[in-house]
Amino acid sequence: MPTIALTVAYNGEPFAGFARQAESHVKTVQGELEQALSLLYRREVKTVCAGRTDAGVHALGQVVSFDLSDEELHAKPLRSLQRSMNALVDDAISISAAEEKPLGFNARFDARWREYHYHICAQSARPVLVMPLVWHLGGVELDIDAMRAAAARLVGEHDFKSFCMAASAHMIEADGRSTCRNVMVCDVYPETIAGTSVVTVRVVGNAFLHSMVRTMVGTLVEVGRGKRDACWVDDVLAARDRSAAGQNAPAAGLTFWRVGYDEYFEASAH
Repeated sequence: MPTIALTVAYNGEPFAGFARQAESHVKTVQGELEQALSLLYRREVKTVCAGRTDAGVHALGQVVSFDLSDEELHAKPLRSLQRSMNALVDDAISISAAEEKPLGFNARFDARWREYHYHICAQSARPVLVMPLVWHLGGVELDIDAMRAAAARLVGEHDFKSFCMAASAHMIEADGRSTCRNVMVCDVYPETIAGTSVVTVRVVGNAFLHSMVRTMVGTLVEVGRGKRDACWVDDVLAARDRSAAGQNAPAAGLTFWRVGYDEYFEASAH
């Protein structure tokens, strides 16, 4: 059976996260995709994503895989599949590519790294053009150099239990799994989006815990506002306790940027 991978972008605002919910009335990205696929192929089609996103989190390069029969692929070539999907899904979702992958490809388990961008707007004026995509702090000064120094302390393989939702961390440990993750890049830099100045936190890692990136951002903002020193991050990591870290930054500022299936090279990233 051929395995197909879709590259999917979405505005997360109208969705209760990526993953389908048991309640059929709850709107999710996966639910929209699978409903469209089921209409096209007149059967239930189950999908796998590269990384689940929470309610309100956006995606630019999410990857979703599923299997078809040879007959189904022949009847609807990939370009036709892409067009049909874009016509059927919610307007907040866009499919930018459809590819055939090697037999057994899995969007989640074959992923080698995932990249997230978090956008912060510190200006006092409301950033109306990009408001759905940023955390608006409203007139707060951020020390980007201090944030960058703190971010560097998050790079490498660490136990990120302090940066995980407490309930999720408990479930992970109860199952005998580890809360250790490898962060390859954690950088902070200014950029401009639609004429609006923002501070971007870019994080690349092999995998992420529940709300890990948003908690990393909330912790870095504490440093940027001068409430904590950069070395405080070491104490947060060592604590292995969610209450030791900063706040969970709002979902709207986070975008699942892209996912890679080969070894990560920094030169290819930014």
